[in-house]
Amino acid sequence: MPKVKSHSRAKKTFKVTGSGKIRFAKAFKSHLLTKKTKKRKRHLRGGATLSSANLHMVKRLLNLR
Repeated sequence: MPKVKSHSRAKKTFKVTGSGKIRFAKAFKSHLLTKKTKKRKRHLRGGATLSSANLHMVKRLLNLR
């Protein structure tokens, strides 16, 4: 039986922390930044932790069990 491949985009997007949580960078911070407020851009700066609703799907993409 062949090896199961991980999803290539998911490997680049998500990082697994030491405690097993999954972190990702927030969207909407790449262009068209002049119309966005300082507060909005500041809150987009840090990463976020994946919610439990999407955890199962992302773990499947990353082949984590």
